[in-house]
Amino acid sequence: MTMKKIFTFSIVAVLAALLLTSCTKERVYGDNGYWLSQERGDVVYSNNNCGYYVVETGYGYTIIRNLDGLNTYDGDVMYGNFGGYGSRDFYNYTANVITRGTVVEYDLSYNAAQDAIDYYCPYGKGAAVKIRETNSVKSTIPRATAPANQ
Repeated sequence: MTMKKIFTFSIVAVLAALLLTSCTKERVYGDNGYWLSQERGDVVYSNNNCGYYVVETGYGYTIIRNLDGLNTYDGDVMYGNFGGYGSRDFYNYTANVITRGTVVEYDLSYNAAQDAIDYYCPYGKGAAVKIRETNSVKSTIPRATAPANQ
């Protein structure tokens, strides 16, 4: 009787493992044409200790929470959907890797982005950490509608 239970449990475990590992979301790897057609942004602040970084786009600043542990650095060029809340993949062009993150704030002004990063990364307040301000920040355009969450 115990052998029958072990055999049945083994079959159920193998079937469950097959079912659960076959259900994955498709991620786009190696197709630079796809990523380069997405919105471009420059990382203007990164704090890998707290897991957040700030990307400057043509629409303003986006705060992203890093989900996969890959380090993103100030000055990296990123491609992806920066205009809408939620978790998604981004392409770090500088490091040539796909990273996963959650957009927690988007289309912010410089001052709003500074306040937001102080909220999400309170470690930087005492050290007077500032988001790098570039010339393109003065020429941001309003986003007509937020793109659909991918």
